[in-house]
Amino acid sequence: MKVTVENKKGLNKDVKVFVDKKTMNSYIDQKYEEIKGTVNLKGFRPGKVPREILRRQFGKAVFSEVLDKVLKETSTKALEENKIKPAGQPKLDLKIYGEDKDLEYIMSVTELPKVDIKSLANIKFDEYSVKIDEIEADKRIKDIAKSQPNFKDAPADTQSKEGDLVTFDYTATVDDNPFKGNEGKNTQLTLGKDLFLKGFDKQLIGTKKGDEKIVEATLPENYPEKELINKKAKFKCKINSIKNPEEVKINDDFAKNLGAKDLKDLKSLISKQINDEYKNSLDRLSKNQILKEIEKFQMSEIPENLIEEEVKILSQGMSEEDAKKSRKNFESIARKRIKVGLILNEFGEQNQIKVTEQELQTEVQKQIRMMPGQEKMVMDFYQKNPSALASLRGTVYEEKIISSIKEKAKANKKEVSKVEAEKILKESQGQPENESPNKKASIKTTPKSKDVSKKTTSKKSSKIKTSVKKVSKK
Repeated sequence: MKVTVENKKGLNKDVKVFVDKKTMNSYIDQKYEEIKGTVNLKGFRPGKVPREILRRQFGKAVFSEVLDKVLKETSTKALEENKIKPAGQPKLDLKIYGEDKDLEYIMSVTELPKVDIKSLANIKFDEYSVKIDEIEADKRIKDIAKSQPNFKDAPADTQSKEGDLVTFDYTATVDDNPFKGNEGKNTQLTLGKDLFLKGFDKQLIGTKKGDEKIVEATLPENYPEKELINKKAKFKCKINSIKNPEEVKINDDFAKNLGAKDLKDLKSLISKQINDEYKNSLDRLSKNQILKEIEKFQMSEIPENLIEEEVKILSQGMSEEDAKKSRKNFESIARKRIKVGLILNEFGEQNQIKVTEQELQTEVQKQIRMMPGQEKMVMDFYQKNPSALASLRGTVYEEKIISSIKEKAKANKKEVSKVEAEKILKESQGQPENESPNKKASIKTTPKSKDVSKKTTSKKSSKIKTSVKKVSKK
């Protein structure tokens, strides 16, 4: 194989590849040997069909398959040997090809620009830690205690009031007729929370143990029996007990019920929880600072085909007229996004950052925990949508890259209070949205392949999809 790189200036290159007739014939011979043992033709023993008979029957199919294989192998090798990383799919223009002939083709390819990542070490960003005052932890613990009160039996003849826990039996009718699901035993309601039927529990305020009370309420939109939806029902209630809430004692026992070792341990856990709530948001600010700094990096040239592809994504759902009006702005956004994506990907490659299957599954589990009650649906979604899983892998890949950049860059460490953290976050929310690529910074370099680092920048890519233009044989 002979390879000549033409048009060496700029990112667009023509790579001429020549494979001699002898090599092509060896590929074809190998293919005929493969199929000889599998072909059954009347009059011939298996494996004994003459080559000429095979050629007449399968010649076109054999040559087409061999040509496809040689194009893939030689184009990949030509790019690797010349250290060309393609930005998109190369196009092949066949000049000479055919049975018992040399193969010559020109591969037109847009190369990814060379990326200098040394300046990443000079990036400055704010790295926050949140100091949680003990008062904040105490306040959070008191709120938890209020949300899960204890109840004790109310004194005899005590009337129920808002906040009390009432236990009752009931039978219900609609238009004086019983219906499916119209009975309940030892039903519990905390008066005032309105968690049963709208306005139901308020009608039980003022009742005493042993009382009978008729309560009227409208059956809801989601009631199982459709013919009863929005119907007014009468509930005959028998009050079994009334319990008054009592203040929860915040002590070691309370802490143990929440899974802590003791009250001191609970305060420590709550402080960490509050810290994490703010730190996660503050870390996103740090990430945005880093991405904004990367935006400022100089890059001599950005592949036009990548810009065009990104503009199409930005224009999705827009009318042709609106897309045309926004084109200039979209091109500017696309250049920034692509530049940031290329820099992040180069950093990931040079530092051999990879996403393990364990890390990916950990992220899947995190997504599942965010949707309680829909765990199976989320799991099925990722199992049935490889592109969604690849996108998730891309997210993990980007986070690992940003974390590694943070370690090498210049952090301005700041310890802030909870109040200061709230102020910083509020100010950041007030800032206008910009075209920063932080939402899709690595999208162009990550989710479309099995390994994010293997898209167009992979040095070890084994296959290249090509667009082939066949011309007249010579």
